[in-house]
Amino acid sequence: MAIGLIIFDCDGVIADSEVLSAEVLIDQLAEIGIAITMDDVRRDFLGRSFPTVAATIRSRFDRPLPDGFEAAYRARLLDRFQTDLAQTPGFATMLRGLGMPVCVATSSSPPRVARTLQILGLTDDFGPHVFTASQVEHGKPAPDLFLFAAQRMGRRPQDCLVIEDSLPGIQAGISAGMSVLSYRGGRHLRDLPRPDLTVDSFDNWADFPQLLDRIHANGNGT
Repeated sequence: MAIGLIIFDCDGVIADSEVLSAEVLIDQLAEIGIAITMDDVRRDFLGRSFPTVAATIRSRFDRPLPDGFEAAYRARLLDRFQTDLAQTPGFATMLRGLGMPVCVATSSSPPRVARTLQILGLTDDFGPHVFTASQVEHGKPAPDLFLFAAQRMGRRPQDCLVIEDSLPGIQAGISAGMSVLSYRGGRHLRDLPRPDLTVDSFDNWADFPQLLDRIHANGNGT
């Protein structure tokens, strides 16, 4: 089996952004008297779109979020990205040595992922091949986004490899019938125990070419 397309999640895989996103959300919720922790974010929000996150918060705390909360969150986060955002270590070097089709499929909003790639100097590496949950009916853990990305890239699901950091993203990739690897090199997961996943994991982009060779040899990444 030859992988014909690699589909990268963005936050936590390409961009080491999940800690920044969590800190901004935690601080903004604290201003309105809602207390959540980094563990809450890791458990409940990773890999999910902001509307899903907001719905979970409203349900759990039985209260509405103020008008403009989402817009304020997005603005604060982009300000934080401007000063503190970085790639996951070694990503660009790995990417530019691949020599094969790649794309991004993310739960982030189109403006956020566009700004993320711009700040990281990766806009030209992906070009127009950036897909978001806003383009499909159901976000992760549904397979819709990955299937949409594969279709737009002209690849069969079974020829695709998904790189994800979140459980919803991993579930989406498996449901899409794709090979999946779990990347655990972002700051939000570093040094945490590896969960009981049904896919292989790694935490160093220097190891990725060897993992890809193994998937080619063995037939899958699950």
